[in-house]
Amino acid sequence: MTYSCTYRSPLGQIVLGSDGEALTGLWFAGQKYFPTAAMVPDEGLSLFYAARTWLDGYFAGARPDPAALPIAPAGSDFRRLIWSLLLEIPYGRTATYGALAESAAQALGLASMSAQAVGGAVGHNPISILIPCHRVLGADGSLTGYAGGLERKRWLLEHEGARCLRHTEHIR
Repeated sequence: MTYSCTYRSPLGQIVLGSDGEALTGLWFAGQKYFPTAAMVPDEGLSLFYAARTWLDGYFAGARPDPAALPIAPAGSDFRRLIWSLLLEIPYGRTATYGALAESAAQALGLASMSAQAVGGAVGHNPISILIPCHRVLGADGSLTGYAGGLERKRWLLEHEGARCLRHTEHIR
């Protein structure tokens, strides 16, 4: 069973999902890849209180630790690998899909990896903001793809003080 609650953010309503023990989703209401399965509303779940507190801190300008909340994103082993790499991108910094592909290939013992395959995994990240898919840019540093919309991606990067959207890093 998946439980849900809502959170009002500066970027619109966010829907949180949980299996009762870990956060399984954090979506902007109506975003691309928004879950279609029924969820049971439960505003009082203690995990949701902790997640709302985490989000309050984040939107207030703090840098809350993503590890402070238990997460359990559902996906293939490949997608979970990519989402774990997203967690390595520091607050206020960015990485490219290509850099993520290089890191994933290295982790899997492969010579190379498709940046497009990585993009698909990034796009299906079910726990936005906490797993920072908004920090991933195109090869030329451009804003590309964000299930919550490019304006939200731009806002999140500016909120985090990303110095230059064209400055990207390799991770790992």
